[in-house]
Order: sequence, then C-alpha cells, then structure tokens
Amino acid sequence: MSPTLTVTAWRDYDLDACALPGMFLGDIALTGPVDQECDRLWDMGARRVRVPGVVDLTATAATASATINSARAVQALSVIRDLTARAVLVEWSLRVDPEDEETSRILGHLQPPQRIEGPDEPAADEALRVWRGAHYLGKCLWRQGPGFVQIRDRRWGDLRRFTADEPHYREAIARLAYGGAAASVAPDALADFHQERLVLQVGELEWWLPYRVNRWVQEAMAI
Repeated sequence: MSPTLTVTAWRDYDLDACALPGMFLGDIALTGPVDQECDRLWDMGARRVRVPGVVDLTATAATASATINSARAVQALSVIRDLTARAVLVEWSLRVDPEDEETSRILGHLQPPQRIEGPDEPAADEALRVWRGAHYLGKCLWRQGPGFVQIRDRRWGDLRRFTADEPHYREAIARLAYGGAAASVAPDALADFHQERLVLQVGELEWWLPYRVNRWVQEAMAI
C-alpha cells in the first residue's frame, strides 16, 4: 500500500489570484492510485498544487526505512509528473547527493522545484536556473499508438525518439509507471530504458520518467 500524501491546492496559478475568496481548495489527502488522484485534483479545479516536504533521493539505500522512503519519493514524483502533464503548477523541493550533477537534467521535463538541496548553494542555484530556463511542457513524453509505443525526449537538447512494437515494452511501462521492481519487467526492456535514461532507480524501485501529455501547447507534429 502506498503511503498517504497530503497536498495543498488552489484553483489558479497566480499567487495573487490564489489569495482571493474561493480559490483555496485546502489540504487534500491522496489515498488512492496516483493517476486517479491526479484526475480528481484536476476535476476539483486544482491548478496550483504544493507537495509537502522534500522529495529525498538520498535516503534510498537497502534498509527497511529506505524502502518506505523510496515509496514516498516515487509517489511524490509520480504526482509531480502527472500534474506536470496537465500543466498544473507544482511547488516542491528536491534533495540529491552533493556531487549529483545529472538528476536535475534527468528530471528536467518535470515542473521545476522551488529549491534543490544537497549540492552547495552556487551549484544548486545554477542547476535550478538551467532547469527553469529550459523547461517546457512536452519535453519528455510518451504516446501509445495501435500496436506500438513511442517516446519523444528533448531533455538533452535534440529530439530523441524511441519506438517499440513488442508487447513486453508496453507491459514494462505499465509496471514501472508508478514504481516497480526491476524483476517485474523483461530485462531487455529495462536495459533499453536505462540506456535511454527513461527510468530512474529510486532505492529498490524503478520509476518511469516520461509522461503521457494531457495538454498540447503546440501542434503534435512540432512535438
């Protein structure tokens, strides 16, 4: 069972508008599957959501407490990813190892965090500056067609496309979408996903990074 995550939500993106009567939706406990809870937030009118605490990617070693930490981190990342796909403004914080210079790029398709903890202040500020300056909706997404899946990834500057028509790739995405064990998916699919940096290892869990976009900001051919 996933831990309960309680978020705070408003009906508008703008801080001044959020202060107006009727804009505050309150603290909302997400107790069900993440995809359904994100649908519920959207249907409630949530357009600005605050995820409490820090998404900690440093406390995920192979211990009992780390297993819980991994589940919490994956749950929060899944909420951020699914809300990003709807162009919801998400307020959140990230903690990485002090020498980690790659995770901010790997997660660069997500709504940028308010702060990054772990690296020294100049490095964290620079990572945030780059993340915020380069972020846009549709940066790393996947779509499912008749008998195939395709990932379109622009996190590294150019467009990288990964297309697979083998059923076990679709099954792997479904199993890892909200965090899954490496042993639960075909080894060749997981190896390919890691090679393309489409999954993130969070403790004992493998987490699927791309989102299925819900709101197009430009013509599909341009994406």
